[in-house]
Amino acid sequence: MLEGLFGVSLLLVAFAYFGYPLVIWLRARTGALPIAGRDWEPSVDVLIVAYNAAAELAAKLENLASLDYPRERITIHIASDGSSDDTVAIAEAAGVRVHAFAERRGKSACLGDVLPRLTSEIVVLMDVRQRLEAGAVRALLRPLADPAIGAVSGELMFERAAGGFGGGVDIYWKYEKFIRRHEAISGSVVGVTGALYAMRRVLAPAVPPGLILDDLFIPLAVARSARVVFSNDAIAWDRVSEDPAREAQRKRRTLAGNFQIIERDPALLLPWTHPLGWRIWGHKWLRLAVPWLLAIALLCNLALAGTSMLWTVLLAGQIALYALAIVGIAVPGTLGILPVRIAATFVRMNAYAVLGLFDFVRDRDAHLWRVSAGANGAAR
Repeated sequence: MLEGLFGVSLLLVAFAYFGYPLVIWLRARTGALPIAGRDWEPSVDVLIVAYNAAAELAAKLENLASLDYPRERITIHIASDGSSDDTVAIAEAAGVRVHAFAERRGKSACLGDVLPRLTSEIVVLMDVRQRLEAGAVRALLRPLADPAIGAVSGELMFERAAGGFGGGVDIYWKYEKFIRRHEAISGSVVGVTGALYAMRRVLAPAVPPGLILDDLFIPLAVARSARVVFSNDAIAWDRVSEDPAREAQRKRRTLAGNFQIIERDPALLLPWTHPLGWRIWGHKWLRLAVPWLLAIALLCNLALAGTSMLWTVLLAGQIALYALAIVGIAVPGTLGILPVRIAATFVRMNAYAVLGLFDFVRDRDAHLWRVSAGANGAAR
């Protein structure tokens, strides 16, 4: 029984990180779905939810003014989520539409209030911090010229590829983008980049207050009736965090958001209840189980280690992986060594999955992002 548990656990871990990407790559190679995209210029509402974003907002509005898109076809909306700084004053001075909410309730509450007020054909959602390339909005819109496409995710790029902790984050994000790109080619992506995405206004769901992950909830809703794809050319630039504490808080919050989605819609655990059900399992839910599967594998291996040389070697391999991770976490200077960086990132991400569950259970205000915009890339 222990041998079986060990084998099944490691096979599931391998499928989560290697098998699913391979399957989705093969699906993209053998069953690519075309997109009848073209340049067009529909009316666009740009919506940014901001909390105490005065330090970032002026630069963001200047960036939006430089977009390669007819100014008369874009309406910019700033929803202030109970800001106590000059966010509202800066937005009003810039002449954009301002939705000022006196009470801080979180991003999703603002989205739920403002989205029904919009009138343009396309809604583009973005965060405050990231700098957009001039053609980003036009690139987002191109796939939406195809009536089968309901939403499009932009591409988040990092301005500096770091070799330390930030380098581990960069490696993980490149891995994620590989999966999303091939999901889009073969059908739909499971989630979008919260920093920049677009959707048809008529497909926008009613967004409930208290959500942590609007960039998962919204595309899953849209995917019930249309494809959700990925645009390589719609680029938003960000900076890699070199602060492990801030990155841990951001990632734990994201993973807590996954557990919240399951709590709100348990039917998503049944793959046949959603058009992307199997993809959700491969890309999201199975990864939430990986740390527990790793623990089972290690415990089984410990019990079996004295029975043969094979089990001893397998245990040594697991111990070596965790030892490399500990070295990387304890001695940041060693993160410049690729195996150490990969091991540390792998262990960190799985630790965040466990801590994210604990955060979700104990913190029902996780939708109120507590770090400043400069620390996490979004003012919430």
